[in-house]
Amino acid sequence: MTDVTGANADVLHTLFRSEQGGHEQVVLCQDRASGLKAVIAIHSTALGPALGGTRFYPYASEAEAVTDALNLSRGMSYKNAMAGLDHGGGKAVIIGDPEQIKSEELLLAYGRFVDSLGGRYVTACDVGTYVADMDVVARESRWVTGRSPENGGAGDSSVLTAYGVFQGMRASAQHLWGNPTLHGRKVGIAGVGKVGHHLVEHLISDGAEVVITDVREESVRRIRDRHPQVTAVADTAALIRTEGLDVYAPCALGGALNDATVPVLTARVVCGAANNQLAHPGVEKDLADRGILYAPDYVVNAGGVIQVADELHGFDFDRCKAKASKIFDTTLAIFARAKDDGIPPAAAADRIAEQRMAEARRR
Repeated sequence: MTDVTGANADVLHTLFRSEQGGHEQVVLCQDRASGLKAVIAIHSTALGPALGGTRFYPYASEAEAVTDALNLSRGMSYKNAMAGLDHGGGKAVIIGDPEQIKSEELLLAYGRFVDSLGGRYVTACDVGTYVADMDVVARESRWVTGRSPENGGAGDSSVLTAYGVFQGMRASAQHLWGNPTLHGRKVGIAGVGKVGHHLVEHLISDGAEVVITDVREESVRRIRDRHPQVTAVADTAALIRTEGLDVYAPCALGGALNDATVPVLTARVVCGAANNQLAHPGVEKDLADRGILYAPDYVVNAGGVIQVADELHGFDFDRCKAKASKIFDTTLAIFARAKDDGIPPAAAADRIAEQRMAEARRR
């Protein structure tokens, strides 16, 4: 079903339905010369300019791309609020296979669309986009972060993303076992690419036993060559069933926690870098009912956005790392709120984020 504009009616319903939408602005971008088709979604500017990355992905349909932009931008509002940043939530998606259509011309055209928003949206890297891409986009707009150090940026944000996830794990260990360390614990990581391989280093240094899996054999080989004591398993299905697993860290794409995976999880804790880990509402309760402690993804993976936000003020790594260290305290506060309110940690995190945004709107 479509409306008179040809837009998918389900998408429009989502956009204007407050519990899933409630977005301030959604921009459809097209440049025929370069082949650019993009969606920029601004969920909220209550706390400041919307900040969130650009995803470059071969969506099955334009409607799927719009829906993803809406969901991701809403998630960024909550992530930025919980990270204590003076930024709202936004996200952009470019439709297409980056291996096939990404070009300088396309990225420059995209930069012009970002610039046309006058700073209401600040972009950065995401799936399918990299530091070199942001350098190109920044030639057309000043509202770009995640650039290379040679171009005034902070470079790869995966280092602090992994550090923040590690702080979330430490907080989970403190809450569940009374000691903020993973020493002697078995931790399974699904996805050891950009973020996951840094997370392995933190865990090895902390004395954890690490089990990994990745769809890319070269990523697994890189870890095993450096740390032969790390165990690799065939796939995520095998990982989540690993006997004696204490912590499961989803660090690939979203939807890892669903009706099929939650019932067979052997881990006591879920804490990973992937965005949108809960496949649908209600999964957080399923985890709680099984006694599995869930560290909300948008809280623990905020190290990267902390880094790119700092870039706007003149990047200082030590300052960013100090802010990312606070993810430990924030995660503990969420667990405490969840216990006090009798709700899962994901719901507690949402309440805290919504309260901060509501207070900002009243000022």
